Amino acid sequence: MNTAIILATACLTLIGGLGGILAAKLGVPLPYMMGSMVTVAVAATLFRQHFPADYKFPQSFRLIFIAAIGVMIGAQVTADLIGMIPSMALSFAAITLFVPLAHGGNYLIFRHLGRYSPPTAFYCGTPGGLMESLAMGEEAGADIATLTMQQFLRIVLVISIVPIGLSLWVGAPVGSSGGQSLSHMAAFDFHTLPFVLLTALAGLGIGKLIRLPAWQLTGPLFAAAVISATGLMELDLPVWMISLCQVVLGVSLGTRFGGLTPSKLARGMGLGVISVGYMLGLGAGFVLLLRLVLDMRFDVLLISFAPGGVTEMALVALSLAANPAFVTAHHIWRIILTVIEIALLSKFRPFPPANNPD
Repeated sequence: MNTAIILATACLTLIGGLGGILAAKLGVPLPYMMGSMVTVAVAATLFRQHFPADYKFPQSFRLIFIAAIGVMIGAQVTADLIGMIPSMALSFAAITLFVPLAHGGNYLIFRHLGRYSPPTAFYCGTPGGLMESLAMGEEAGADIATLTMQQFLRIVLVISIVPIGLSLWVGAPVGSSGGQSLSHMAAFDFHTLPFVLLTALAGLGIGKLIRLPAWQLTGPLFAAAVISATGLMELDLPVWMISLCQVVLGVSLGTRFGGLTPSKLARGMGLGVISVGYMLGLGAGFVLLLRLVLDMRFDVLLISFAPGGVTEMALVALSLAANPAFVTAHHIWRIILTVIEIALLSKFRPFPPANNPD
């Protein structure tokens, strides 16, 4: 890596970090990723002539941060979470059906209405697993700018529509707009940091050895899930590290946005509204069926199916005096199922080469 690339990468990372901080101050969802991505996309477009010719964000630098994100996701699979599964068998079974139906419907929307290539439509349509979809989609030859746009629109639309809709229904603000927060995280024990890094490295090695799809992410994810679920160790990441990982990933994605035009953004928003509307309608249908056999409130079950941000849906649960662990468990199960589904389909039904998408 030459000096010019190192300086350009450092400059973009700094710009992205400042954008992430600003987005956090403004209350933007996934602020450090979205803020860094937007600011770097603007900077890379306006000042492209000041960067090295054909500049690409260094993949070797991004690797360790993607692995850390995998550890963070896998660490959410705890023994307590697994212990809750028997009491949620029916709703988990419904989520298991929801994921392929949501993904299949979204594929048709993006493929036939959006005219996206097969890999782009496939990964745009995933009902969860933002990081996994981006990583696997990049490997499969999807249009990364379009994919990133649609995945972020999914999250933004869901965590905007659901809290607003429920606020109108219950007659009071819900979610973060109601002042709820999950910022009670205990202080991070730096003694666990070496084990976090070792888990990430072990996951990278195993993932590459057995050729997992998007092994940079899925290897550490499954390694952390095993360690966390078996109770061997709590793999807590400090807030600053999680934010830094989001900044680095956001910066790397922001450098890919040169191909998006206002017309593409407008079309992406329209497709996003159709996709999210379809998934929320599908989720509501499952909820109505579940209420025939489960004594649970409609709103609590609905936010358990809403394919948006895990944290925001947990905040909505708090506002509704519901158990956030119940809601979080369903969202984690949705994400796990999505990762397994796209990993299997990508492995056994690979897409045609990117230069011949049809």
